[in-house]
Amino acid sequence: MENASLVDEYGYVKDGKVFLKGYLNYEDRQIGEVKRTEQEALDYFKNRFIIAENKVSQLKSDIAEAQNKGSYLTKLVQLRKKLLGFDALGDFPPLLERLDEQEKLLADLITVNQRKNYDIKKALIAEAEAIVDSNDWRPTADALQEIKTKWIKTGPVDKSVEAEVEGRFQELLDGFFQRRREFFNEQNKVIQERLEKYDELIRLAFRANRLGDLDAAFQEVRRLNNAWKQVGEVPIKKSGKLYKQFKKATTMFYAKYNDAKGIVIQPKIDPRIEAQMKMADEAERLSKQSDIFAAADRAKVLLNSWKEIKVPFKLQDKVLNERFRSACDKIFELSYLGRVLTRKYPAFELKSKAEQLRTKIREMEYLIKREKNDLQFALQDAEGLDPNNAEDKMILNKIGTQKRKIAMKETILREFQKQLESVGY
Repeated sequence: MENASLVDEYGYVKDGKVFLKGYLNYEDRQIGEVKRTEQEALDYFKNRFIIAENKVSQLKSDIAEAQNKGSYLTKLVQLRKKLLGFDALGDFPPLLERLDEQEKLLADLITVNQRKNYDIKKALIAEAEAIVDSNDWRPTADALQEIKTKWIKTGPVDKSVEAEVEGRFQELLDGFFQRRREFFNEQNKVIQERLEKYDELIRLAFRANRLGDLDAAFQEVRRLNNAWKQVGEVPIKKSGKLYKQFKKATTMFYAKYNDAKGIVIQPKIDPRIEAQMKMADEAERLSKQSDIFAAADRAKVLLNSWKEIKVPFKLQDKVLNERFRSACDKIFELSYLGRVLTRKYPAFELKSKAEQLRTKIREMEYLIKREKNDLQFALQDAEGLDPNNAEDKMILNKIGTQKRKIAMKETILREFQKQLESVGY
């Protein structure tokens, strides 16, 4: 500072250069040069000190508002380093003291958090240890993935125990997933062996079709069928394709064998389908019964019985289902018409056959017209409905039922009109 031409509380100008006075253990440091006048240079660097003060204040404010305060320790260290080299004139020690206070606060918080994190990770290790020896691969893998997600979300522990804790957790995960890999590798070997056995049985089944001795071939095919059942499970997509080929070979042989032996095979009907066939036949008979009210009561019983028969989707007979539904629809529509006629025409039974038919036609035409109007309004309201939405689907199903009921009424109307033609007007 000797020979300085201008001296300030925190710095001075010497030989056209601006210096910051040394503080703490730091020596004087050049922070700039005089561009115009020495006083302007000193004032400029004094003003720059405000920037340093603001940065310290802002960091303190950010720490106070932050939930994860520990994440600001690195920023604090970086800011201290910048302050020590920041070109400005001012009282730097109080700023550094403020940073020291914040660093101690963060260090204490980090210590507390690291202890909490250690407790959490020890608990997660115990949780993993309890399940890693399980051979229930899928749920155990899912559970471990969930534990790992919690582990990742948990902050660091103290450096002194970090290697031990992280190493133990990774050891548990590696051990389980290594065992799982080995298991499935072995499973894949078993499956491959089974697939090869299935391929061999298919080859032998097709070869049996070429054997000259039918009786010997019959015994061979029986043996192959038994062997097929003993091979074991393979992935369902592959098993389906393989069985289709095997079934083709054995079906070819049995057709050839039965033809040669004069054997006629009666196709088997699933007892559930057979029961539905009887119910459909009965429903159709009921739809022609004169006492339509008794028929409707019986049809309700049949409907409940039909619902109780659980036929797998692939075995369901769509034509049979439609027969039964149509017969029941017809019964209920005729029953409804019967109630209308009884209410509106007390002396209906005294009318002639032709007059009864004309009355039925007139009432049915009215019912159809009314329901078609209702359907028109329902269709307008249904515009833009999403069939994948549960509530919308219910509305669309109801509209489908309305259409079906109208179609059945129209069918009955045509039958009445034909009957009227036959008895004469």
